[in-house]
Amino acid sequence: MGIFRRPRESSAATPPAISEFWEWWAQARPTIEASLAAAPGPEPAEPGTPGEGLSAETIEELSRRVHKIHGGLQWEIGGAEDRSPTLTVTGGGDPELRGLTERWFRAAPTGAAAAGWTFHPARQPDPEMLSQDLVLGDHEFDLEYVRLGMRADGDRARVHITAYHPDFLFVSEEQQLQVALHVLDWALGEDDVARWIGDVGIATEAPIDSLPPSMLSAVVEQVAEPFAEPAWLTGEGRTPRGHPARLGARFPLHRQDYPLCDLHVAITVPYANSNPDRLPVEPSSGALRKFEEKLGELGDRAVLAVRETGDGLRVFHLYADPDSGVIGELDQLAAGWAEGKAKVASTNDPGWRALAPYQP
Repeated sequence: MGIFRRPRESSAATPPAISEFWEWWAQARPTIEASLAAAPGPEPAEPGTPGEGLSAETIEELSRRVHKIHGGLQWEIGGAEDRSPTLTVTGGGDPELRGLTERWFRAAPTGAAAAGWTFHPARQPDPEMLSQDLVLGDHEFDLEYVRLGMRADGDRARVHITAYHPDFLFVSEEQQLQVALHVLDWALGEDDVARWIGDVGIATEAPIDSLPPSMLSAVVEQVAEPFAEPAWLTGEGRTPRGHPARLGARFPLHRQDYPLCDLHVAITVPYANSNPDRLPVEPSSGALRKFEEKLGELGDRAVLAVRETGDGLRVFHLYADPDSGVIGELDQLAAGWAEGKAKVASTNDPGWRALAPYQP
């Protein structure tokens, strides 16, 4: 185990393109609504061609505005005759883009200004789609024939999936996976897929004890129930100098629960009182607990993810919202540490890559 520090880095979290998008949307919305009202009844369509009923010019301009925010974003317009229209901008499950879509969503018009529209920063569950047909390329899949093998993994707080459809025998692996991912999104919603779904495999024969996708949410609820309250995994290792080290990691910790926290922050705190193994003892251990309690009072502006202890140092790893002003508070908290000079270093990490070594 290595105790590390990162260089201080700051970056603009909210691109101007988000404000520009909503300024354009206010002007373009009446045209978009008129096109949707004139469109024929819904027919099976490829998910890669959203906005059915819109003119090619409107689709191109909407895509251009979304891609100006980030080239990896996707958009969808939905809503049936009996439901309000929806606009979803999504990163397609990419954790590095989740903060961007959340900022786009939080800048959206509300109340009367929304004019009846609902906006989403991730694909929402839509169980009705599970009984429809899905067209991919030249093949039409009747989704009522989909079955899912589900294996609960309590150690990882995940459900591993094996997806089956009888037509998988006749289509490419890419189409098989596309069907599986669409079914998972419609069954759970994009964020819960990211939270709770582990490995996704494909089967050309129905798995034993497989279930319809409509049962997936109940299985996920059973896996998630033990983790309703925050828990910590603990472990031991060695520092680079060969001394004992202790590790604590919050588990499970989901990117989707803190969508604005794109900034990795490492607070390195020296302690003055230690045992022969250079691990903290009283009164330092009590002071470290109080320091951590203050970190827990930051709300959704920052979340403590990992703590590493050894060689006379404790490093607290957090993820913070760079627009919330919380970094200044962390600087002040570190400046008040009485047992040596505490250091605060931050770097942009919207994909939470720094946590990968600590995940089970």
